[in-house]
Amino acid sequence: QLVVHVGVSGMATTVTLEKCGHNVGYKGLDNCRFCPGSQCCVEGGPECIDSIIDMDAVCRRVSALGLDVTVTISKDAGRYLCDFTYYTSLYQSRGRSAFVHVPPLGKPYSAEQLGRALQAIIEEMLEVLEHSEDKINCQHEH
Repeated sequence: QLVVHVGVSGMATTVTLEKCGHNVGYKGLDNCRFCPGSQCCVEGGPECIDSIIDMDAVCRRVSALGLDVTVTISKDAGRYLCDFTYYTSLYQSRGRSAFVHVPPLGKPYSAEQLGRALQAIIEEMLEVLEHSEDKINCQHEH
């Protein structure tokens, strides 16, 4: 149904829903000192791929739950391992992927807070996905 990736961002202070993955601009070396020579994920692939999940709707819905965690939206997962993973997943799943950045534990949220937030986010993503597919199926039936 949906692939959900979670990555830690040392710069994050909120739980961040990533809207899209980017194909080009990868220049930083990973821990194994690797960087694709082409500086892209998929040669010839589109510059950007959006998730089929409406992240704005998910953000609104999770924020309305009154959890003690702030959820925000981003259009740039960072042109490093997280963005590379997200783009590749979006490409292979035809947009049926999501990526959530979380801050490091304790900065400011506990593992329990992040766990509750991630559970709510995934539940809302699946709900939004189900409603969007119902609309698509309904339009095709007429």
